[in-house]
Amino acid sequence: MKETWDPEAPGVMRLPSGRLVRGRGLARPLPEGPTPDFALYLLGKEPPAVAWEAEWVRWPDFRLPSDKPDFAAKLRTAWTRAESERVEFACHGGHGRTGTALACLAILDGVPAPEAVAYVRAHYAAKAVETPWQSRFVARFA
Repeated sequence: MKETWDPEAPGVMRLPSGRLVRGRGLARPLPEGPTPDFALYLLGKEPPAVAWEAEWVRWPDFRLPSDKPDFAAKLRTAWTRAESERVEFACHGGHGRTGTALACLAILDGVPAPEAVAYVRAHYAAKAVETPWQSRFVARFA
């Protein structure tokens, strides 16, 4: 099994299954330590190339994913990979889109949908999931 994230590292969230994932804002420098094995970037425009495997979800700031089925498929891939790899989720600031994606990931991992936003705010960032429509998206995610 590959080494996953240090559970004490900044931005790392433990899911109920024990999987560790990292959320971060791309506006800040890359944190020290190991790099991701896989990343899901949630941005309105295609991100710059990185040295690790990454996928992009078109997701304008303060909005929802442009292609919801594509987002769900990529999220499931990230969840599977997080069992044995370092998986990162990132948007520009690291709160709205990243928090929303992490809340949806928590639902995949067994957190009841009505509790997912609170779970991410408690275990990742208090400012996660910024808009009412992002909260509704999480509540309806299946």
